[in-house]
Amino acid sequence: MKSYAIVTLTVLAMIVFVATGCGNGNQKENTPFSGNEEVISALDVDALLANADSLSGKDVTVEGICTHICKHGGRKIFLMGSDDTRTIRVEAGKKIGKFSQDAVNSIVEVHGKLMEQRIDEAYLLQWEEKTKANTDTKHGNGTAGCATEKKARGEENANSVEERIANFRKRVADRKAKDGKEYLSFYYIDADDYTINQ
Repeated sequence: MKSYAIVTLTVLAMIVFVATGCGNGNQKENTPFSGNEEVISALDVDALLANADSLSGKDVTVEGICTHICKHGGRKIFLMGSDDTRTIRVEAGKKIGKFSQDAVNSIVEVHGKLMEQRIDEAYLLQWEEKTKANTDTKHGNGTAGCATEKKARGEENANSVEERIANFRKRVADRKAKDGKEYLSFYYIDADDYTINQ
């Protein structure tokens, strides 16, 4: 009889433990990010880039260290993640106009839409035509482009626009051979607002 009572008490204790502890509906589940969740808190740059495919076209909030503001109008900043190889470009939307110089070297939180820019053969042909017609927009010093934007795209060193285009063609060909995709994807944020946190 004693063993029956001990077994019954043990089973009851386990049920109470499961009902009040493990099965508590107030606890958050540790499930991986699926991309369908509404983004409420700020992502860091690394997490944003890791989930960029599923977040493209969606409203996001991201926080990172602003490493650079474009001096040509202040309409672009770059936020860095865990290191300088994890960087995302942020473009000022209509409500912002331009970013404050105070953003540089500060932690900045940005709200906006994550956008994808694809570089494919059609893009590269247009770029070549604009270069020949001298109608392409200049960004950075000289014709080689902004060093910060090039680093964010993982570009190799190039001394000219033509060399940059050739490097992109090689990368597109490599991706086609590897993944079957004939384009490169680069992501940026079209920002609605931002806050300088530090």
